[in-house]
Amino acid sequence: MPVEPEFRELIPIFLEESKERLERLTTLVPDLPDRTAVLEAKRELHTLKGAGRMMRLAAFAELSHAAEELLEIPGGAWIPLLERTLDHLSGMVEAIAGGGEPEAPAELLAALEQAKAAAAPQDPPATAPPAEPAPIPPLQSPSPFPTSPAPARPEPVPTAARPVSGAAEVRVDAASLDAVAERATQVRIMALATRQMVERVYELARLAEDGVREPQPTQVLAVLATMLRRVGVELEGGQRRLIRSAEDQLDTMLTLQLQPLRSSFQSLARYARDLARSLGREVAVALEGEETRLDRRIAREIEEALLHLVRNAVDHGIEATAVRQARGKPRQGKIAIRAIGSGDRVRLEIADDGGGIDPERVRERAVRLGLLDATVAAALSRAEVLRLLFLSGFSTREAVSEISGRGVGLDVVATAVARVGGEVYLDSDPQTGTVIALEVPVARRGEHVLLLRVGPQRLVIPSAAIRRATRIAAAFVVERDGRTFAQLGDRLVPFVPLARLYGQPALDSQILLEGVASGRPLALAVDTVEGEQEVLVRPLSAKVEGDRLLEGVALLASGEPVGVLSPAALGQRESLRTLPATTERIQRRRIRVLLVDDSLVTREMERRLLEDAGFQVAAAADAAEALARLGEESFDCVVTDIEMPGMDGFELTAQLRGMENFVHLPVIVVSTRDRPEDRLRGLKAGADAYLTKQSLDAGELVDLVQRLTGREA
Repeated sequence: MPVEPEFRELIPIFLEESKERLERLTTLVPDLPDRTAVLEAKRELHTLKGAGRMMRLAAFAELSHAAEELLEIPGGAWIPLLERTLDHLSGMVEAIAGGGEPEAPAELLAALEQAKAAAAPQDPPATAPPAEPAPIPPLQSPSPFPTSPAPARPEPVPTAARPVSGAAEVRVDAASLDAVAERATQVRIMALATRQMVERVYELARLAEDGVREPQPTQVLAVLATMLRRVGVELEGGQRRLIRSAEDQLDTMLTLQLQPLRSSFQSLARYARDLARSLGREVAVALEGEETRLDRRIAREIEEALLHLVRNAVDHGIEATAVRQARGKPRQGKIAIRAIGSGDRVRLEIADDGGGIDPERVRERAVRLGLLDATVAAALSRAEVLRLLFLSGFSTREAVSEISGRGVGLDVVATAVARVGGEVYLDSDPQTGTVIALEVPVARRGEHVLLLRVGPQRLVIPSAAIRRATRIAAAFVVERDGRTFAQLGDRLVPFVPLARLYGQPALDSQILLEGVASGRPLALAVDTVEGEQEVLVRPLSAKVEGDRLLEGVALLASGEPVGVLSPAALGQRESLRTLPATTERIQRRRIRVLLVDDSLVTREMERRLLEDAGFQVAAAADAAEALARLGEESFDCVVTDIEMPGMDGFELTAQLRGMENFVHLPVIVVSTRDRPEDRLRGLKAGADAYLTKQSLDAGELVDLVQRLTGREA
């Protein structure tokens, strides 16, 4: 039954309250059947029942009432059934949040009624009024409190119960908001103060210009030197104050982004239990460190990764009940979901007490899939073999099911974690099970990177991945069995020669960078290390195929975009049989685009879209400047606005088509005008394509440039 119109405005309030109370109920389960916990759980369920009835959500209210009555039964045999009921109530809340209409779970209600009836006294009290007995389904278990009735058909693999990162809701305290507002005002005042410095610099420039005309400018130069030093000192002090205030502002903003992992963990636990039931397995999920706080943006980025790990723990890790009993293990498997905060990092662990991972089976599978030579595979350590599980397309499952065996999983985990600046660790033992740990930053902020050069190519790599830098001469580089080594004293260090991968000649002297990536040794050689910077890192666009060694694009302080090397990908290279094919996109001259628009904001937005795709972009503020740039430089494509001072985009396009050198130069018009007559006029003027700014799609613009130029970025 849909929510009545008069109550729709109350849905957000209902959802927020229901989520909080269900989270509280989940935290109470480990303390049951303690009397205090039972009383508190009753209050929470009673409130949920009332809220459901008020919202005319009969199914939700009915299930809350049934769970409330379950708590009346003495003992604690009903706890697994209550846990299942709370999972279903949480699923109902998610369905309502998504605009769905939750239905009454007939089988679950029957199980609750059966448990209540089984615990009722045989002879009703004398004061009890006569009542018609309700039909009770036959018992499916010798236990008076069955945890799950036998379904009429197999349950489907759960898909709705997924972790919720809380992207739409952020709880903020008033004091933090006040601090943000106050510091923002301080930053603005300090920024305005720099205007005086700018005016003084212009005054000094005018003084210098006047001094050039003096017959003896020595005195003017001396005054200029003194004044410039004074301005420099003032600017340096102002910069320090501005940086300090900006750091404080950033710290406060990041604090606002930090949210407890409780909701996400509880959703993961519910997913694990639902999946276990669908597979006919018994699983208990323990949560630890639920109050650990993590940047909600990072939590959202790794949501799918955590889901993969929980799925693997249930499907790959926990054995079937019969297998566990044959191995002398308890019928019920155990999964632990933990969060441990340490400084500026958070360690997330998914552990199971299943059968573990057989390294020999992984080794054989890798050779059979062609990922490794048998000789190389035999030389790998146990830890190196387990790292193969993170390679793309690798799976130990021979058969494909709804859940596993498609070669998608741990490689997705490694990619997602690397994207947020984290690392993945895996350990497994046949006796104790498997533990997979993700170490991620507490908050997302600027990342410190080393700026590298390989031939003409500039790249960056996270500073945290590098521990040592050594200059090596060509005489100390050794080639052996298709791999490259550096002879450092008595050490023979295998490394990734970036110059070779990018099709550049190796210099006589290179810099060897050594470090650790996800617990594995990492070494690569570059031409130069230009320094360290703090940068903003953006993920590579899914629309644009990128270099497999890159995990993102960094914007330097100058605004220049450069590729971010993936330490995880580089760390795997020395184990693979062949080096990747040379990346032609980086060897060839990049596509050069001339962007013409009189709006600075629009130019900047479109420039970033095109540069993120790998294009080299030059900008012009009007048609006259564009024609001047075209006369001096060579471009592969022009992207132009229509409405500009002087010559408009239609006239610019027509003029280009009338010039012999530019008859075949691709021209794309991007305008706010979306009338059919404007499109027709643009195409008649000679434009190759016409896009509107209102519906501008980055992927469409990139595809158009590539298609019209006949080349990739």
